[in-house]
Amino acid sequence: MKLIIAIINDDDFRGVSEALIKAEFQSTRLSSTGSFLKAGNSTLLICVEDERLNECIDIIRGHCKKRRQMVASPSLHGSFAAYPVEITIGGATVFVTDVERFEKF
Repeated sequence: MKLIIAIINDDDFRGVSEALIKAEFQSTRLSSTGSFLKAGNSTLLICVEDERLNECIDIIRGHCKKRRQMVASPSLHGSFAAYPVEITIGGATVFVTDVERFEKF
């Protein structure tokens, strides 16, 4: 078995969650916040059989899209006004690890 830890943008959560449920994957959602933009994320914990690992990751990949957003840049030493810069947000960060023991009761 594998444990997938998937950090996704809150804007993508609903689509990912519905697709995982439809494919009969169970997950646990933890609310989290990114350190750079202080934006909301959802961290999903998903335990899957080895043979379904790629299927689950494909679902996450298919519903987590990167997009461009304008944000205010930090001012340098407080002496200059912040100006907008375009950054990429969204997508997903996915970690996969072996599960030594799994119990559900």
